Amino acid sequence: MTQCRALLAAMFTMSLVWGTGAAQADDVSARAQASRAAIKELASRLKGELVQAIKAGGPESAISVCKVAAPSIASDISEKNGWRVGRTALRLRNPGNAPDEWERKVLERFSEQLEQGADPEKLEHFEVLDGNGASNFRYMKAIPLAKPCLTCHGPAVEPSLYEEIKKLYPSDQAVGFELRSLRGAFSVSQPMK
Repeated sequence: MTQCRALLAAMFTMSLVWGTGAAQADDVSARAQASRAAIKELASRLKGELVQAIKAGGPESAISVCKVAAPSIASDISEKNGWRVGRTALRLRNPGNAPDEWERKVLERFSEQLEQGADPEKLEHFEVLDGNGASNFRYMKAIPLAKPCLTCHGPAVEPSLYEEIKKLYPSDQAVGFELRSLRGAFSVSQPMK
């Protein structure tokens, strides 16, 4: 059943691509690859900063990395590529990462796919959106909760750590996640020329 859903999703995505002509299909494919590379860079740099911070000062130090370094890294990658690259979620820690309407729909679709047994490591979605006289390539890749992330996002965050989180994020909703559940997603928006 899961394979059938995955095949239908792939066929739907390919119909979006095929319906646009061979040249645009190649462009869309190249944009998807470039988005994956940008997200890989964001994830790698963020992980490196988090590991350093945790080694230097424990989980409390990681909180400030997510608050300060993560947006800076995303901004750097966005500027370098001329796109918008970032993270979003349905249950937010940072309100500045709130999903737009399209991102919310994709996140909800990812949640449904996970409930049906999809592999969270493989969840991605991309399409070309037209609006306001412009076209944008949009891409999202799920962020499943990894084991190290349980410390700050899991079901049993230490009370003293959670107090620190609440100081920086008074409206935090990003706790109580289980291993491999949908923490959020990386998101890319590329203007098409």
